[in-house]
Amino acid sequence: MKLTKLFLFLASISALVISSDGSALAAGSSTANLPVSATVVKACSIRTTAVAFGNYDPSASAANDAGVGAVIIRCTPNTATTIGLGFGQNASGTQRSMKETTSGVGNLLQYGLFSDSGRTTAWGDGTLSSLVFTPPVKGDNAEYAYSVYGRIPALQNVPDYAYNDLVLATVNF
Repeated sequence: MKLTKLFLFLASISALVISSDGSALAAGSSTANLPVSATVVKACSIRTTAVAFGNYDPSASAANDAGVGAVIIRCTPNTATTIGLGFGQNASGTQRSMKETTSGVGNLLQYGLFSDSGRTTAWGDGTLSSLVFTPPVKGDNAEYAYSVYGRIPALQNVPDYAYNDLVLATVNF
């Protein structure tokens, strides 16, 4: 009796899996499209290298043009940008000044930042009628460095200390 029940059970399973022509029956299938999307946003990163003038001789008749730094940006391809340089922590209007903190007096040493090697185009932040730098639009995602040319005017009446300033660089996009 047990053998007969086993035989009937196996026969019924075989009938479910094998069709009349001997091929396996499919369990069925259905398809759907899976949407995939992304939105590329405009973005830029910015970093800088210092404008270090080295030694300044206040009795020299020529300006100190030794300071050259850079603003380096990387932006989403084809992003129009402007780069602004603030006037620093010790500015009076658009006149930048480095300050010494050793004496307690806070003497100031004036300087300028420019976007051209001839030091004729002052680089500002767009306020107080100052100019920002507009780099060409690039079609790739590479880093680009733009030189910042510094100048300390000649014959400033300042004592011998170390002078410093901090300027905020901003890329607008």
